[in-house]
Amino acid sequence: MEEACAFPHCSRTEFALKEIMSSGGAEDDIPQAERKTVTDFCYLLDKSKQLFNGLRDLPQYGQKQWQSYFGRTFDVYTKLWKFQQQHRQVLDNRYGLKRWQIGEIASKIGQLYYHYYLRTSETSYLNEAFSFYSAIRQRSYYSQVNKEDRPELVVKKLRYYARFIVVCLLLNKMDVVKDLVKELSDEIEDYTHRFNTEDQVEWNLVLQEVAAFIEADPVMVLNDDNTIVITSNRLSETGAPLLEQGMIVGQLALADALIIGNCNNQVKFSELTIDMFRMLQALEREPMNLASQMNKPGMQESTEKPARRENPHKYLLYKPTFSQLYTFLAASFKELPANSVLLIYLSATGVFPSGRSDSEGPYDFGGVLTNSNRDVINGDAIHKRNQSYKEMHCLHPGDLYPFTRKPLFIIVDSSNSVAYKNFTNLFGQPLVCLLSPTAYPKALQDQSQRGSLFTLFLNNPLMAFLFVSGLSSMRRGLWEKCQDYLRKINRDIAQLLTHSRSIDQSFLQFFGDEFLRLLLTRFIFCSATMRMHKIFRQETRNYPESYPQLPRDETVENPHLQKHILELASILDVRNVFLENTLDDY
Repeated sequence: MEEACAFPHCSRTEFALKEIMSSGGAEDDIPQAERKTVTDFCYLLDKSKQLFNGLRDLPQYGQKQWQSYFGRTFDVYTKLWKFQQQHRQVLDNRYGLKRWQIGEIASKIGQLYYHYYLRTSETSYLNEAFSFYSAIRQRSYYSQVNKEDRPELVVKKLRYYARFIVVCLLLNKMDVVKDLVKELSDEIEDYTHRFNTEDQVEWNLVLQEVAAFIEADPVMVLNDDNTIVITSNRLSETGAPLLEQGMIVGQLALADALIIGNCNNQVKFSELTIDMFRMLQALEREPMNLASQMNKPGMQESTEKPARRENPHKYLLYKPTFSQLYTFLAASFKELPANSVLLIYLSATGVFPSGRSDSEGPYDFGGVLTNSNRDVINGDAIHKRNQSYKEMHCLHPGDLYPFTRKPLFIIVDSSNSVAYKNFTNLFGQPLVCLLSPTAYPKALQDQSQRGSLFTLFLNNPLMAFLFVSGLSSMRRGLWEKCQDYLRKINRDIAQLLTHSRSIDQSFLQFFGDEFLRLLLTRFIFCSATMRMHKIFRQETRNYPESYPQLPRDETVENPHLQKHILELASILDVRNVFLENTLDDY
């Protein structure tokens, strides 16, 4: 039911009208219809702001409570957008509507679509956000802001740029990102020159972060004219190897994923580390265009939904505390549908056991670090505790035991990933842990700040292969040839897994899901590559591991797969960095 006059905005509307009337002439001179237009606009504007601000109060976890609220908010913004279009002349004359105010409405709609993407993981809504943000730029809605002596309006403009950059990064529109960064840099310089501000350092940090994000990929793909090719790493129609007829695999579907980033000093932008950024794209399909129109924001009708299965829902947690992480885990676990999988991705600093323990239980091997505001304030307080106690800000393998009551797929990228080998499958549900190397060869240039090599293999295996082979650039034609060959390797890895007689059934239970199938085949490719690479073979801690263990002779050390890797190296003319007769070395 519509609330007619129950909102406190009514008094603000009356005040606004009086202001308008006093500046625009006698009240009696203004036709009743025009007065009603201004009143209706003020009502919609206040209602939209109220609903938008209410989004902050919605719980971040749980998928059910927020949908109706988002629907109401979209409806009001749809009406507001159409209303200002239909009555622009009256609003210009009687309300004094400025272009930056129109830009602010469009910016809020862009934010709504972006947050709807975060809630649903449907990449098509990123395109909707991009449409509105692009229109603001193309129509120069914020162009007059700098002429007004109001620093808070300039900050709105800077925040719009930062949000637009995030959406462009997620859509891999790097050319647009570079243009936006240049414009943002100029705007920041003008802002700090005109106003004596204290936030100059913060805005310059934003520029540094996005510049580092753009430069994070270790290998460039080049056209013949040396322009950079932007590659997308989302799941495409031909991405995951198809299941052969007769392959016996589980029917589980990946429904929910927690993507957690808590690595020190890693490239980040807008509470998204480069590892989180790569993993979230590995769990998404390519966006579909929803044919958005500037005058028709709103959610898809149910009849317009894509026929194919949706992306798994994701929570992105940047430096969460233990209690935050556990709250989100519990919410995901609670809402997990039947025959579905929960994925936990941990990219975090390792926490090692502080001393020898008499027992060897799931809390005796350390784990990965969660965040603690108090420890940040107290500096090294974390090291001053009694060493006989367990680290309270560590996520131990045992902390995840309660969630193994349902199918659980865990990826740990950490210097203490091997702590998660110490699992016990207490409930007999499918359970797999993919674990990164705990160290990388010293001869390999340290790229940890620009993201983990292990996660890069799971996101873009060819780029990771080129990097470990010492290549920093690649011609587009050769890149595409290698991608085709990599698809063949993935198909063969899928056959190795499903034909194995000794593999743990958990792997096959997860193999029916496209996203998990692709992660498993990429993991095996990563493991096989590192086991054949000359500089990785110096230490076993340079290799990925898994729980349960894979049968090495049938998967990561299979001669047929090794032959494929050598052939890929030959195509790239880097065969010399790999061992030819690896089986003879055992």
